[in-house]
Order: sequence, then C-alpha cells, then structure tokens
Amino acid sequence: MENKRNYTDWKLVGCIATVCCILWGSAYPGVKSGYIFFNIATSDIASKYVFAGYRFTISGVILLIISGMFGKKVFKLSKENIKGLIILSILQTMLQYIFFYVGVANTTGVKSAILNATGTFFSVILAHYIYKDDKLSKGKIIGCLVGFIGVMIVNFSSSLLDFSFSFMGEGFIVISAFVSSVAAIYAKKLTKELDVIVVTGYSLFIGGLMLISLGAAFGGRVYHFTLESSSLLLYLALLSSIAFSLWNLLLKYNKVGKVSIYNFLTPVFGALFSSIFLGENIFEVKNVIALILVCLGIWSVNRT
Repeated sequence: MENKRNYTDWKLVGCIATVCCILWGSAYPGVKSGYIFFNIATSDIASKYVFAGYRFTISGVILLIISGMFGKKVFKLSKENIKGLIILSILQTMLQYIFFYVGVANTTGVKSAILNATGTFFSVILAHYIYKDDKLSKGKIIGCLVGFIGVMIVNFSSSLLDFSFSFMGEGFIVISAFVSSVAAIYAKKLTKELDVIVVTGYSLFIGGLMLISLGAAFGGRVYHFTLESSSLLLYLALLSSIAFSLWNLLLKYNKVGKVSIYNFLTPVFGALFSSIFLGENIFEVKNVIALILVCLGIWSVNRT
C-alpha cells in the first residue's frame, strides 16, 4: 500500500530519487553495450527505436503483471483513463526517445548529456506556473544552476569549445528534455486517479509498441538474440520498470521541483558507470567536483 507520509519524508525521497538516478545512469553503458550485442550501427536510428521499443514493452508487461498480482485494477479503465494513458505514452516514451535518438545521432555524446540535463530547468519552470505551492525561489534557482554546472564539469571535453548548433542535433536533445518534463507533470496528474504502477506500466507498454512500429516502418530490426544480449535487454527493461515507477510515485506525493533536481545525478552516475565498464579511472578530480556540486544543488532546493 502507498503511504503518503513515507513518500514525503525528505531523507527517504532523497534515497529513492538517488536510486532512480543510479539505475538510469547504469543505462548509459547498458544501452551502448546493447547496440554492440545486437549489431546495431551508430547511424541505424530505426533499429534503435525497435531496440528501445522492446525494452519499454517488456518493462510495461512486467509492471502490469505485478499490478494484477497485487489486485490492482489493470483492465478497469474509463475512456478518459485510456485517453490519458495514450497521451502519456506518446509523451513519456515515444516522443521523448524519437527526439533523443535523432538528436544524439547529430551531435556529440558530451553535448547530449549536458543538454539533456536542461529537463530539470523545464520541470522547475513549468511547476512554477502550474502549481501554486511549487513556485520558483532563490534556493531553487541557485540549486539548478549549481547542479547544471556539475553536469557540465563531469562531461567536460574539448568538444564543448565547439559552439555549433544544429536543430536536428542539439535542438532535438533540448526538445526531448522538454517533452520529458511535460510528461512528468502529466503523469503526476494521472496518478491522482490511477495507481502509479498501472500508469507507469501502460505508459511503457503502449509507448514501447509505438516505438517498435515506428522503427519497423523505417526498416529497423533487432536480431542476434543470445543469452548475453537477452540478459542485458531484460536488465534494461527491469531498471526502467523500477526507476519510472519509483519516480512517478515520488512525483505523486511531492513537489515537482524538489524531485526533479535529483535528475542532475543521472548524467553524473552515467559518466561514472561508463568509466567503470570502459576500464577508466572513475576517481578523476572532475567527477568528484561534479558530484559535490550536484549534491549542493540538491541541498539548495530542498533545504527548506
């Protein structure tokens, strides 16, 4: 059973949000490894859509089965509920990843990681205009700026000195971040009427099917299923199930700004996990500084 008091305790919220970011961070090297295991070329965006679709569809199925096992009303949905779930699926799963994959293909990985972090700014700003009790404050502004600087530091490289801007590259990454922010707020609205796990399950399942259909329509395909590649796909599906469910649960009971600030941890953990799996030194000075700054940003937003 969901207990509002449990999910509004500041320390528990911080722990749960950090777990979500650790899981999403582990997806960075996981997805890259998946492309290798399934022989998906860097430029083959259609097959990437299919791969992502498999991942999210499996995630959705897992959550819906679990919901049914715990007696949740998985199939008792009104027309308005179905409409809302389809809209969320389009936003949170399909559109976000359509823009993201095209954007990543047309810019550097460094810029992608940094620009994707702008989603936190969008969430805080949108919450300011939508919710009366989630207004912008000095602490939030400082926290977001400090956290964003941390993300820039952990992803710093010489490519940042190239100030080129492409709408299909950097532009699409920013649009993806904005869509993700809108989806988070819309999910918060849906969870007022529906169970969080059911909402997340349908969002991932329907959105995953949309991505598979889109990718297949453009000639995308995923093959070379082995024990190793299938296990990785299952892991990616499980982490999506857990992370999205916990995140939506936090958003249901807490202010968007206080939860969204933790998103800055995702690229930091992503860089750390990528370093680990690539055999690089994770104890670089820039990684430590970045983590400290992101934590300071989180503290600044939540200190009240």
